[in-house]
Amino acid sequence: MKKRAVLLTVSLLFLLAVTSWPRSLGVLAAPPVQGADIAVISQPASNAIVSGVVQIIGSADHPSFQFYVIDIAPEPNLNNDQWATLGTTHDKPVINGVLETWDTTLFPDGSYTLRLRVVRLDGNYAEYFTRQVVVSNTQPTPTPTPEVKETPTPTVTPTPLPPTPTIVIEGPVVDTPTPRPIPTNPPLENPDESDSLVPTVTGFSVSPLVDACIYGAGVMLGVFLLFGLLATLRLFIQGFIDRVKRKS
Repeated sequence: MKKRAVLLTVSLLFLLAVTSWPRSLGVLAAPPVQGADIAVISQPASNAIVSGVVQIIGSADHPSFQFYVIDIAPEPNLNNDQWATLGTTHDKPVINGVLETWDTTLFPDGSYTLRLRVVRLDGNYAEYFTRQVVVSNTQPTPTPTPEVKETPTPTVTPTPLPPTPTIVIEGPVVDTPTPRPIPTNPPLENPDESDSLVPTVTGFSVSPLVDACIYGAGVMLGVFLLFGLLATLRLFIQGFIDRVKRKS
């Protein structure tokens, strides 16, 4: 009896572990029995990366089945208020089949949570969550490799230099006086003749002496005229002053 009780207990525990293990892992080990209380999403699994159109595969059933619906929310859904219905409400149970078709291109890239809710006739429901399903549709834009262009070396064209100007330095024009010829008196016909009153000296000219005399006489005449003019002016002024005194 004790052995049978132990075997029965071990069998019950094994059956309980086998039936609860698929739900805890989110994967069905075997097709569930139709009409059992079940709500499971097997694909996509948690931490999966999806793109394009994805089929959500799983099971939704209950003895008092009314309908099931799949909701989606971006992560993190801290206030649990960002749920939106994915597709429509389904009024027929599904066992290991397509629960919904998800067009991921309609959603921004990022991490999402899927929720399967199986509603009973009494209004209660069972839920199953698949978390951190990453939508990745946008391919990274390849970074173009910049093309290295060789910078051409500029050709330097030499600029022709202007011709060097020729500087002509003009010196002062020196007026070289032409020496005046010294007049010479013709010799006397008779060297012994003593009739001439002016002795003739060879190489001597009286012209400079005459010029000096004329110049001195002119200066003396100018000085005399100046003094005479001053004296006349003084007399005129003195007479004018005397007339004024007489009238006054």
